Amino acid sequence: MTDQPPPPARAVLWDVDGTLLDTAELHFHAWRDTVAADGFALTRARFDATFGRRNDAVLRDYFGAGIASDQIERISAAKEARFRELLGSAGVAPLAGVRRWLAQLRADGWLQAVGSSAQRASLTAMLAALGVSDYFTAVLSAEDVARGKPDPAVFLQAAARLGVPPGRCVVVEDAPAGLAAARAAGMRAVGVRSTHAALDADIVVDTLDQLPADAFERLIG
Repeated sequence: MTDQPPPPARAVLWDVDGTLLDTAELHFHAWRDTVAADGFALTRARFDATFGRRNDAVLRDYFGAGIASDQIERISAAKEARFRELLGSAGVAPLAGVRRWLAQLRADGWLQAVGSSAQRASLTAMLAALGVSDYFTAVLSAEDVARGKPDPAVFLQAAARLGVPPGRCVVVEDAPAGLAAARAAGMRAVGVRSTHAALDADIVVDTLDQLPADAFERLIG
């Protein structure tokens, strides 16, 4: 009898902010405090419209396309430092269902990676605060790609690091830009309505603990 080859690998690619944990309030305060020094009064509505995008894209939205690159770097660094300060003082907890799904997917043989628009230092701080770093074979941040979501680069690179074809990947996201990136990458997607009410994904839930037990299996058989 001929041995059957092992099934091809499958992967789940996770966004972090709004998916693994809710840091929207911390990011809002960090952005508001930082850009106020440059004379920009940030409203919650303006913040919500850009949440989930890379810092350079956010700052071009706030200050205009002509903002100088050194100003982007200065404000971005100050904002990330302020965010990590707030993160350390406030503490964080995973969103509902996160720990169960991370453990279940690993037990079922799925590879897992992070594909985030966050800066690496802040991303590392968030994963460490949650105590979930060991679940991920690869972690990609804003610094790893030239273009942020909705460009698919961060998810395509994450899949390449894992050695899994895009068609065998499921993205878990909370933001329209991230879900657009997943579609552009040719990946299935789970949308979590933690920060946006209307999401276009294969499965949409309010929290991950609402996912049926076979949700990922149904998306990638």
